[in-house]
Amino acid sequence: MVFLRKLELMLRIAVQSKGRLYEDTMNLLAEADIKVSSIKRTLLVQSSNFPIEILYLRDDDIPQSVASGVADIGIVGENEFLEKGEDAQVIARLGFSKCRLSLAIPKVHQYTGLEWFNGKKIATSYPNILKKFMLEKGIQTDIHEITGSVEISPGIGLADGIFDIVSSGSTLVSNNLREVEVVMKSEALLIGNKHLSEEKKQILDDMMFRIEAVRQAEDKKYVRMNVPKNRLEDIINVLPGLKSPTIIPLADEEWCSVHTVLDQKRFWEIIGKLKEMGAQGILVTPIEKMIL
Repeated sequence: MVFLRKLELMLRIAVQSKGRLYEDTMNLLAEADIKVSSIKRTLLVQSSNFPIEILYLRDDDIPQSVASGVADIGIVGENEFLEKGEDAQVIARLGFSKCRLSLAIPKVHQYTGLEWFNGKKIATSYPNILKKFMLEKGIQTDIHEITGSVEISPGIGLADGIFDIVSSGSTLVSNNLREVEVVMKSEALLIGNKHLSEEKKQILDDMMFRIEAVRQAEDKKYVRMNVPKNRLEDIINVLPGLKSPTIIPLADEEWCSVHTVLDQKRFWEIIGKLKEMGAQGILVTPIEKMIL
């Protein structure tokens, strides 16, 4: 008699095969303790400790692969998702790989407003987003779709301006261009097929639980300090913690230990106030994960 082992159900996630979005995605999975082999990649790789498999694709192929069911979910730039217009759902905004889609023109031209683009030729890899934007603004342009190095188009006489991704702006500067209009801001999205089975939805929920724990901990610090009891109420009023801070008595009855969580954005401002109020022995620890 031959026994067949039941195959473990896998959630397939489409991921960009290279570039900044790939790096950010793999870092997120690693922080969520979802282990994927770092050896030379093949098209499809299974996690060794979580029921997902990674499908490596070009970024512009991810929306269609998710909408058609080739992949169950995918991580893709918002710009690519909107450009392709595929019928998939946005599950979460992930907050990394941020950039913007902007119009840029040669530095030698004086920009007088969006009307400058009337009758002009614009080179872009995102014709659908640009067409919709220009239609809403009532601007008539000649949109020239190209792939590859869009930024060289004005320099070789192919276009009057460009519509492209901007991160630091250094590529524009090196091609004697300047950004004149931000059309949209983009970040990584987790998108999903609209017809996932209940079993795959459960795996997705488990994965999102881990990812949210990682994201909640971003830019958070766990802070412990010794404070004089006669200033305790004032110090608690300064702390913007998630809930009431933990207060622990010390051997010295005049003092206690206060534990709380602080956001990195206001960390130094708050720490300065705490020191002024008499807090001592302040110990700061980074937070890896936080479950609310």
